[in-house]
Amino acid sequence: MKSQTGLAIVDLDEEGVDRAFRSDVLTGLAQRQKAIPARWFYDERGSRLFEDITKLDEYYPTRAETEILRERGGEFAELIGPDRAVVEFGSGSSVKTPLLLEAIDPAAYVPLDISGDFLRQSAAALSEKFPRLPVFPVEADFMRKVALPDDVHHLRKLGFFPGSTIGNMVPRTAVDLLRSMRSTMGADEGELPLLLIGMDLVKDRKVLEAAYADGDGVTARFNLNLAHRINRELGGTIPVEKLEHVAIWNDDFARIEMHLKARESFDFEVAGKRFTMAAGDTIHTENSHKFTRRSSNTLLLAGGWTPLHRWTDGEGRFSLILAQATEHRDAP
Repeated sequence: MKSQTGLAIVDLDEEGVDRAFRSDVLTGLAQRQKAIPARWFYDERGSRLFEDITKLDEYYPTRAETEILRERGGEFAELIGPDRAVVEFGSGSSVKTPLLLEAIDPAAYVPLDISGDFLRQSAAALSEKFPRLPVFPVEADFMRKVALPDDVHHLRKLGFFPGSTIGNMVPRTAVDLLRSMRSTMGADEGELPLLLIGMDLVKDRKVLEAAYADGDGVTARFNLNLAHRINRELGGTIPVEKLEHVAIWNDDFARIEMHLKARESFDFEVAGKRFTMAAGDTIHTENSHKFTRRSSNTLLLAGGWTPLHRWTDGEGRFSLILAQATEHRDAP
């Protein structure tokens, strides 16, 4: 059956289990290098833990991106213009999203998120802060094309994808997402939409690793919550106490990797399937790719977006890029 909130697209089985979640987990655990897509971090508790991460001293991306949004509002207003429908891919940040909405005076706000409870709460908070702004939350997996509410079809669109979430994906998946964003916002149906996207930048290894392995252990709890979610929703028997959070910089791929590492050997079940982890084995749970100007341009162009303008914070740690859907052409 389909779980619906607004225009939700979350496919549940007869027991209320998200079929995509179960499929991704079982497929990932069966691989030689166990891996689970990072999007499954974000149940209600995971979403709240991530909000806590954004407030940590070590976690610079949120502060850097917020600085750009605070200081460049006039430039956003000039380049983007008013009366657009802002389509945010992910539940709105309590800090960053209001800064953008205040700057550009949109006609509607459409947050898309797979975590229904967190989506509804963040949408309600935005509605309270902007009582005259129509808000249309859509519970959906934005990795695929999403049908937007009829109320916004006639409006020009601005996609908003802050936080360098695009860096969580391997390049192939990131390109697929950028293409699905074009489709969601109707790039082939009229005026070409815009996209404002955050991309974290390559920097000192110690700074990067500290941002994903904070001294208070909040990121560790965020990572381990994925195992708790599997146990709760998929009948898992993962001994969470036998796992530890690991974050490492992989220079060959320009990314931070997060893993859940087995402290000792153990067997476990998920959805009736049996699995084994030896001591030292890991479940790869997240990538966070870091970009240069060239690599960010290449990724956007491959996904069907042409970069128009970019901003960085005062320390050059983070970038926000405004791009427009690339018009189809036959010639090179």
